[in-house]
Amino acid sequence: MTSHTVPNASRRQLLGAGGALLLATLWPVPRGRAQSSPRPEQGMLVENAPGAFAPNAYIRITADNRITLILPNVEMGQGIYTSSVMLIAEELGIDLPQVDIEAAPPGAGAEITGGSTSVMTEWLPLRQAGAAARSMLVQAAATRWHAAPEDCITRSTTIIHVPTKRTLPFGAVVADAAALPVPQKPALKDPASYTLLGRSQHRIDSAIKVEGRAIFGMDVQIPGQKIGTVAACPVEGGTLSGMNKQAALAVRGVLAVLVNEPGNTVCVVAEHYWAARKGLRALKPQWHYGPNAHVTTQTIYDQLHDGLTGPAIVANTKGDAPAILAHAPTTHTAIYQQPLLAHAPMEPINCTAHVRTDGCDVWTGTQIADRARDTAAELTGLPKEKITVHCQYIGGGFGRRLEHEYVTQCIQFARQVPYPLKIIWSREEDLTRDRYRPAYVDQMTAALDDKGFITALTHRIVGPAVVARWDPPELTKDGYDEDLSVATVITPYTYPAYRLEFARREAPGIVTAWWRGVGGTRGLFVVEGFIDELAHRAGMDPVAYRRAMLAENPRALAVLDRAAHAAGWDTPIPQGRARGVAVQFAFGSYMATIAEVEMPSPDTVIIHRVTAVVDCGRVLNPDQVVSQIEGGLIFGFSAALYNEITLEGGRVQQNNFNTWRVMRMNEAPRQINVLLMPSTEDPGGIGEVGTAAAAPVLANAMSAAQGRRYRTLPLLSPRNGADGKEQG
Repeated sequence: MTSHTVPNASRRQLLGAGGALLLATLWPVPRGRAQSSPRPEQGMLVENAPGAFAPNAYIRITADNRITLILPNVEMGQGIYTSSVMLIAEELGIDLPQVDIEAAPPGAGAEITGGSTSVMTEWLPLRQAGAAARSMLVQAAATRWHAAPEDCITRSTTIIHVPTKRTLPFGAVVADAAALPVPQKPALKDPASYTLLGRSQHRIDSAIKVEGRAIFGMDVQIPGQKIGTVAACPVEGGTLSGMNKQAALAVRGVLAVLVNEPGNTVCVVAEHYWAARKGLRALKPQWHYGPNAHVTTQTIYDQLHDGLTGPAIVANTKGDAPAILAHAPTTHTAIYQQPLLAHAPMEPINCTAHVRTDGCDVWTGTQIADRARDTAAELTGLPKEKITVHCQYIGGGFGRRLEHEYVTQCIQFARQVPYPLKIIWSREEDLTRDRYRPAYVDQMTAALDDKGFITALTHRIVGPAVVARWDPPELTKDGYDEDLSVATVITPYTYPAYRLEFARREAPGIVTAWWRGVGGTRGLFVVEGFIDELAHRAGMDPVAYRRAMLAENPRALAVLDRAAHAAGWDTPIPQGRARGVAVQFAFGSYMATIAEVEMPSPDTVIIHRVTAVVDCGRVLNPDQVVSQIEGGLIFGFSAALYNEITLEGGRVQQNNFNTWRVMRMNEAPRQINVLLMPSTEDPGGIGEVGTAAAAPVLANAMSAAQGRRYRTLPLLSPRNGADGKEQG
């Protein structure tokens, strides 16, 4: 088969790309391995070893029995390296510690990491890759033994002839195997025989991270490199108007002061970071703020609320919801508001580039290496084959590394100097020049029957379309961003009549982007908050109300029932505490979450216990799924309670962790119980599932504790006052 290379593929196409065996010659730059064997120095290309067996784009086995897996997704803490290796290793018959890992280079296929899609898209092709390699190795050994292939098995890089107990290492037959045709539909193992998949495995990158051997973008050391730190105009669209260049150059260790071609960013280059930082302070750049100097947070919210009336795109419809609402004896309406959010990963933005006349090398952490390569080619004028992108481990992505403007910036500066240049953003630069999760306003209106259940529902979303900037062709023909359907149109519930509208409002003065999901993490807060309101309005228990609405969705009902039982929903609760519930289908997985909270005062929340039951289809690594849900919940609780990016005079006001609050250890839930449902369905996504649940389950628990609705994020915002009064 040919490789599934999609040069101009969209985010949605890339995230959804599966593909079978990829036959390509991939010899990328190695990342840190999960074992202590020697490795080439960072930046050295690994050549195709003579006699190497590379049956597809994922696997290379050499005569010395060295096995390398070339993985298309990047590791940013989510554990995808471990899961990906498990998929291939299970079929190939090898142990995880026997594997080296390399990152696939740009142009090798569907290489984008995001949308909780890695396991979903790799589930079949990586198993097929392992199975194909196993089949060819077994055939080569069986031919040498004059034996039947079906009498042979693989185990720990060894082929075993079961009747005679003869063995051969993989490396002994790689030359023969390489001469065989690649099976197009290799037989996959029966799941009943799995020895790796479905069992908790230690993460293969844990040891090198603990020992400090993993190479993140911040760790890259290229001979002769210099360090630069940058300052961009604090108002989007502004330009440089002046600076004290001589003062910066007078700082010991400072080598150069650079200005990028658009004239909106300066870079002070030095022998080390602290000299560069000191030089940047001495530079004292002055700015012309430009047309966005008037923008404030209120400017953005006023624009969003204005979109609640007037024209809108009808994105999805079922029946005639407006007509049913017009004649309904009872209706209920609620408006929800969500803020701009920063990514704030622990590893600030950084990138290293060496631009030469004969080529360009880029070292960075990126969730989409193709765009890093393409911007380097565009800026340098070099052909793409002369650009090498060395993908590093990422110290937290959350969607931030789906952007590549920092690579563009690094190339703009690096082409002005003869040496490799690493730029490092300060924490302040990282927060004030982020690309932010958009702010949104939603209005939900339901027609209700005499028992309080929905007979028709209208939902209007007002806000930006991220894909309009990131990949304009992916907008629907009428201008809708389908990412917003996640957890809005796509829910566990069904309604007799439904209408989803989208009023596009692009926020002035900022750039918006994905943030550990957009559609799912923002839509679930609205939908589950509204369902909770309807349950209380009907005088029904929130779990019982949802059970009735999930009667036709057995997987969703099963996670809800198990969560309610595990959390003791029907048992007495300690005095002063309250519980909230949320149910979701997002990113291909079902989950029900119950939070038990206490609020000693209206602005103090103690999260005592969280119970989450997950049906994500077949579970590859149970321990990793639990970790992802736990981490996602805490990430989401932090944002739900505290986080909001605000603007004044066009400038972002939050610039470090003293103003961008992160949940502290003493504020984290006292207990998180994650239970996994057994399933034979194909795997769903898990990376954003916990984050999506956090805001709605916490808001519903706080509503139960305080007796009022929480329709605005962050939940501890002063705006959660009178606007929480139920309407109807």
